[in-house]
Amino acid sequence: MADTSAIPAPVGLPRTAPTSGLFEKLTTVLGVLTLVAMAVATYLALVYAPRDALTGQVQRIFYFHVPAAWVGFLAFFVVFVASIGYLWRRTTAWDAVARSSAEIGLLFTTIMLVTGSIWGKPVWGTWWSWDPKLTTSLILWFIYLGYLMLRAYAPTREQGARYAAVLGIVGFVDVPIVYLATTWWRTLHPEAVITPEGAAMDPRMLLAFLVSLGAFTLLYGYLMLRRVRIERLQERVEALEDDAAYTREVPARG
Repeated sequence: MADTSAIPAPVGLPRTAPTSGLFEKLTTVLGVLTLVAMAVATYLALVYAPRDALTGQVQRIFYFHVPAAWVGFLAFFVVFVASIGYLWRRTTAWDAVARSSAEIGLLFTTIMLVTGSIWGKPVWGTWWSWDPKLTTSLILWFIYLGYLMLRAYAPTREQGARYAAVLGIVGFVDVPIVYLATTWWRTLHPEAVITPEGAAMDPRMLLAFLVSLGAFTLLYGYLMLRRVRIERLQERVEALEDDAAYTREVPARG
């Protein structure tokens, strides 16, 4: 028998244990809660909340536009934290969280931009304006699109994770810029209606908004659990493929 002690072991990814039944049950419960919350939020936004006296029915997009923006910001903050965690510990768990959250954040940022354009057409008379708020939001979208492209086209998975982690940290700088754009510059975009001093809106509108905000946050949590699980399973498949290739390589060298 050939001596295989000198052959280096494959540089595979850490093994991932099968999903526990408890995890699946909790995820399912979260999915049901999310579905119910989204249904209630939709009813409150489209039926319960009163019609806005200034902009009319188009104002109802607000109940989806702002929560989508919030989830995008939340997702990119998770990318920021997970990227620091990955560069510090170099564990694939942190990388899986960062990648998953970036994908979800890009999705909700897209929803934010689309709903904003739909709202802007009847109110501003144009689908798009190079307003500071809109422009910085579009830059944010391109940053995280670049993040995913960087991962996709990197020579190796490890290099892609490392490069993307740096971009995930640096790119987050744009999030507070987007949020504070209406404070720093003159902009067409409405200012915040909820401030530390209170909410400048009808109580029924406020209820619809808060429920929608909670529903979108639950949706983010559910999508994250599912997406991270898929990412970890992909790592498991790649590790098994590496093991299989290594097993075939040992007899060949013998």
